[in-house]
Amino acid sequence: LEHKVCRTEEDSPSPFPGLTSGVLEMRVKEGSKIRNLMGFAMARIGGGGLRQVVFSGSGRAVTKTITCAEIMKRKVGSLHQITKLRYKVVTEVWESTEGGQPDMTVHRTVPSISILLSKDPLDPQEPGYQPPETLTTHAFPQNMQTRQTIVSHHSKTDLIHYFSKRSLNTAS
Repeated sequence: LEHKVCRTEEDSPSPFPGLTSGVLEMRVKEGSKIRNLMGFAMARIGGGGLRQVVFSGSGRAVTKTITCAEIMKRKVGSLHQITKLRYKVVTEVWESTEGGQPDMTVHRTVPSISILLSKDPLDPQEPGYQPPETLTTHAFPQNMQTRQTIVSHHSKTDLIHYFSKRSLNTAS
């Protein structure tokens, strides 16, 4: 029988060289609570004059990292984005509970993501760049002006039905 005693990740340089010192770096872990991460980040970028934030996570935290970035883009709006994917080496040391057995060291390669969100324009030629989302009014029903109105007043099923019906009507 064995149990894990140590886990380390390789230190890798920032995937965004040349960032200013005022960037908030949010390291998302598997056990991090999205509510806590977003509360901290939103307080800094919302009222603190912060212009850029980087969300980073690896392994099982990749999906949570993406979720944090998407929530911030929706809540703040008009954010430029650059996403970088790479791999990290994680080293785990497992100690045997049975006497005389040697420790076991495991090296794993796990995916890692870093997402830069910026109120200021970023280089559109940079690989992984996404411009701020723009809403087109003709794609939504006339009585609804913003995405927030749609999300808060209609279920996903209602919207799928509305847009499916609309595309069938325009095709005939």
